[in-house]
Amino acid sequence: MRVRLDPEGFFRRIPLAPHQLDARITPTKDVIVLCHLGVPHLSPGEWSLEVGGLVERPLRLTLDDLERFARHDVESVHQCAGSPLEPTVPTRRVCNVVWSGVRLADVLEAAGVKPDARFVWSTGADHGTFAGVACGAYAKDLPLARVAHDVLLADRVNGAPLPPEHGFPLRLVVPGFYGTNSVKWLTRIELAAHRATGPFTTRWYNDADGAPVWALAPEAVITTPGPDTVVSAGALLAVEGWAWADGGVRTVQVRVDGQEAVEANLDPMRGRAWQRFRAHCEAPASAAFAIKAFAIANDGRSQPDTGARNAAHQVILRIR
Repeated sequence: MRVRLDPEGFFRRIPLAPHQLDARITPTKDVIVLCHLGVPHLSPGEWSLEVGGLVERPLRLTLDDLERFARHDVESVHQCAGSPLEPTVPTRRVCNVVWSGVRLADVLEAAGVKPDARFVWSTGADHGTFAGVACGAYAKDLPLARVAHDVLLADRVNGAPLPPEHGFPLRLVVPGFYGTNSVKWLTRIELAAHRATGPFTTRWYNDADGAPVWALAPEAVITTPGPDTVVSAGALLAVEGWAWADGGVRTVQVRVDGQEAVEANLDPMRGRAWQRFRAHCEAPASAAFAIKAFAIANDGRSQPDTGARNAAHQVILRIR
């Protein structure tokens, strides 16, 4: 299969800042784009997906073959983990979209999973050099146990075919995991007894303790008010935003400089989507002040103030 990369090398487009994330479903034109090795442009007629490794029946599937499987939709948060070169710097690159495709679990059932399989390796058509390192093809992994949830082989986003920059003709989607794990331009799925050995699983995207950057950590962004909003001292401020975590968020605390935290009203968890929160706080008398939001996940994980990729988002406001 011929693979043309355009553009080649690292490419990104971040259309929206946090205060612009008003819509529950992010329009496709505003969905974040992060590509380590370039954007492949693939011919659907030449493309196929190999399924191999620790399976009973290796498969080579075309787009027509995938039509035999039942289709599913998943609304989910899609978040960049940030630069693997600066893993503790928060970037707020996030959106919420509806993916459509077939369940990876159904495809693996057709292939037959061998008992010693523990991990799923996924490989894309993008290839090249990142940060001075020759990487070959982009490849990631995830625990096989995760596939039993809602992992998709997706060919559509927000009801339309995937654009090239989002993985056309097929991409992996792992709801609840950071976007780096949802391999685009998917060409191979392989089951293995151990983790993948490429640079994007060994050199990058592992935390200081060695844990893989897989599950979404609890996080919240403030969409209202926006940065540098001018308000009156003592004014009652309506604060709104989105919160998310793998497994959902149970509470969001909103804090204004010098005040006690306020527990926000939080919309119920709905699948893998982000959750809306709302709170009211009083503006202090200082010339400028910060509002911060902290998410606490259903499993008890909490969002740190600083020093992590999910460090608390803050908005600076000014007093007239």
